[in-house]
Amino acid sequence: MALIVQKYGGTSVGNPERIKNVARKVAKFQAQGHKVVVVVSAMSGETNRLIALTKEVATHPDARELDVVVSTGEQVTIGLLCMALHDIGVKAKSYTGGQVRILTDSAHTKARILNIDEAPIKKDLDEGNIVVVAGFQGVDEHGNITTLGRGGSDTTGVALAAALKADECQIYTDVDGVYTTDPRVVPEARKLDTITFEEMLELASLGSKVLQIRSVEFAGKYKVKLRVLSSFQEEGEGTLITVEEDQNMEQPVISGIAFTRDEAKLTVLGVPDKPGIAYQILGPVADANIDVDMIIQNIGHDGTTDFSFTIPRGELDKTVKVLETVRAHIGARAIEADKTMAKVSVVGVGMRSHPGVASKMFRTLAEEGINIQMISTSEIKISVVIEEKYLELAVRVLHKAFGLESA
Repeated sequence: MALIVQKYGGTSVGNPERIKNVARKVAKFQAQGHKVVVVVSAMSGETNRLIALTKEVATHPDARELDVVVSTGEQVTIGLLCMALHDIGVKAKSYTGGQVRILTDSAHTKARILNIDEAPIKKDLDEGNIVVVAGFQGVDEHGNITTLGRGGSDTTGVALAAALKADECQIYTDVDGVYTTDPRVVPEARKLDTITFEEMLELASLGSKVLQIRSVEFAGKYKVKLRVLSSFQEEGEGTLITVEEDQNMEQPVISGIAFTRDEAKLTVLGVPDKPGIAYQILGPVADANIDVDMIIQNIGHDGTTDFSFTIPRGELDKTVKVLETVRAHIGARAIEADKTMAKVSVVGVGMRSHPGVASKMFRTLAEEGINIQMISTSEIKISVVIEEKYLELAVRVLHKAFGLESA
């Protein structure tokens, strides 16, 4: 008998029939003798609908009241799922984040979990209940409703699994596991049986949408066994995300390829080549709450240099405005902006013991006439910025070059 935390996303509970299907799936686990805690998201599209409502009544909705509104999506789902369980003769009890006492900080719309009171849940489980908890939400020390940001239900699930010392946290979604890359781009993409926390963290941060990055961080920190499964398949082991030591001795060199289309590149031309200039450029950008990804500063000539960096494409106009002020202040010559960029990354713990990954990646792209504009590396990943029009070609040829289509 195991204690299992299961999380079901918005598409899994998208309509009454799917909610009934989740109820049958959860009841089957309990019938096998397991104790089950279920975390659910709002029904598919519901959070967007609620946010749209707030914008119809307020130009800039107050963050506290926004959390009050959007948290109701999950409250509807937990009630409906418990009703569906009762209807098939299963004991179940629902909890909002506040009722469980998922204590968070007070950063509305992007709160972080500080503590969970697991005692009421354990009591209900011991009494034979399936416990259904609203994902994505909590309460701060003043009793205000808070939400954890988009994808926060994954984090709720992992945090509950950590607090309850669950045997496994199962994330049910509309895909049946973690793939070597997006199957919509590469039909030959292969589902991975296992992947390390490190690799999953890199893939999540580099564009893979399977899991929210904070949930992977949480699982790695508290050593929660995490499994990604499909809500729409009865069978299948999904993908187990685990620590490297549990893997086979020989790691594949590359585990997956991640990509993101929404990159923009900015270059400040004719920057004075002197100490502190990087801070003078990026300090105001950070103060405007804009995330900077890759950074390149060229070798100086005649006392000046060029300084390039990438940002999310949606932040381009905002960043250009900031840089115009900076340019005048530091005496730079001009600013160039390019919003046709994309980022492709190869990820794998096997890189540590296999030299030549970078040269193979660069040669493969060069053979297709794809120009690399920026490069970033870590111990287990190499990322390149290229023109977006070459993105899908780059992913396909790299997937083949590293043999990811075969186990």
